[in-house]
Amino acid sequence: MEEKGLKVILHASAFFAPCLVPILFFIFIKDEEVKRLSVQALLFQFVMWLLVIIGGILTITIILAIIGIPMMIIFGLMVVIVPIIGIVKALKGETWEYPIVGKWI
Repeated sequence: MEEKGLKVILHASAFFAPCLVPILFFIFIKDEEVKRLSVQALLFQFVMWLLVIIGGILTITIILAIIGIPMMIIFGLMVVIVPIIGIVKALKGETWEYPIVGKWI
């Protein structure tokens, strides 16, 4: 499969297998750019869900709900919107890195 198709599948996997597909791509795909992107996708999902969970915990306490609810909304939306942006960029053939974790890899 060509690189563009692999990138689209990798970004779209956030909606059906956010951990499994990046791990499989990292193990079985030889292309270095796809490997780098798979690590970014996996780290992005991990960081976003961690932040959503922290927001949920903060929401439980009445005083910190002012912080927790916006955190859950913002990072919850990012979990959905960022992979869609990645799919569009991959279909156009543009290089794109995940926000937050893109500079770590």
